[in-house]
Amino acid sequence: MQELKIEGEYIQLDKALKLGEIAQTGGHAKILILEGEVKVNGEVELRRGKKLRDGDIVEIDGEKIMIKGI
Repeated sequence: MQELKIEGEYIQLDKALKLGEIAQTGGHAKILILEGEVKVNGEVELRRGKKLRDGDIVEIDGEKIMIKGI
């Protein structure tokens, strides 16, 4: 499982996918989310602006990213 360290209280889902190198662009992230391919904490998430906080887990195609606040 990859860890994504964030500064601040949260990061938006689409930005996390880009920083975690799951999506090449914001547009790619949007498509992945809208097609229902992304799960947050085990639930399909369709909102690209979903706020992710420390401890949240993003999953797509078996790859997982854990959000870590600093």
